[in-house]
Amino acid sequence: MYAQLYARETRLTILREPPQPAPDAQALALNALGWVLGDADRAGRFLSMTGLTPDSLRESLGEPATLEAVLDFLCAYEADLVAAAEALGVPPAQLAAARGRLGA
Repeated sequence: MYAQLYARETRLTILREPPQPAPDAQALALNALGWVLGDADRAGRFLSMTGLTPDSLRESLGEPATLEAVLDFLCAYEADLVAAAEALGVPPAQLAAARGRLGA
């Protein structure tokens, strides 16, 4: 029975979900920043690691370097990266990939 099945020259088609466009890197980084700032301890860690102050953060929100710093901060600590990705409804790899798109 199996010999007959395999003897035929049939082809199998694997259906995959169509590729989804990558979310806007800047919007994703801003949402990630909101998540970071949602916890006082994490926000304090972010500010101390980046050297930003609350005022300088407000002034530089639209700058790619600031948004890259947000994603670098998350990528540096896997637990935060995974938690942020879950909260934002994206795979962790998408957050990391957004970092590269901001720098391009």
